[in-house]
Amino acid sequence: MTLPPLFPRRLAKLLVGLFLFGIGMSLMVRANLGLAPWDVLAQGLARATGWSFGTVVVVVGAGVLLLWWPLRQMPGLGTVLNTLLIGPSAEIGLWLLPDVHVLWQQVLAFAAGLVLLALATGLYIGARFGAGPRDGLMTGLHRRLGWPIWLVRTLLEGSALVAGWLLGGAVGVGTVAFALLVGPLVGKALPWLDTPLPATAAVAST
Repeated sequence: MTLPPLFPRRLAKLLVGLFLFGIGMSLMVRANLGLAPWDVLAQGLARATGWSFGTVVVVVGAGVLLLWWPLRQMPGLGTVLNTLLIGPSAEIGLWLLPDVHVLWQQVLAFAAGLVLLALATGLYIGARFGAGPRDGLMTGLHRRLGWPIWLVRTLLEGSALVAGWLLGGAVGVGTVAFALLVGPLVGKALPWLDTPLPATAAVAST
């Protein structure tokens, strides 16, 4: 059996993107300036349960993926690997990287993590193997309820942020910076890192 065109290249982009995504998360954790909403939830749950941050990332991703079932969303290879691999790669980053508490080092670490996360997002989305669990939940709710994407995303991320903050997750200036900057950065990365599929493959993947 022959592999589809561009499959090895796409798979490599997916795996590298997911690994770098976890490293970007760990940089932002070590910066101690505040986290993205879902990471605030993961950190809060980790502090409440005593589980490692990476383990909680996997558990939360799996829980979100289960919510796809009533929405009749179909996960792809990228969805499953996103759920399984980002947490362990974040744990590797947390093991390698020390906490930083000097302001200029914190800003540098957070900025590096944010840029790396945006590039990683461009890689794994550009590989075209399916949405991540959280993005799939967002689009599934949008399709089922008819609510605008921005509203669904705001409600999901706002709920994760509040729950994580109540559990002790880190909310700060980095949380605001993430909300303002991640969209434009991913918007720049996606066209650069996208892998256009041949017409037949594109039809088959929809």
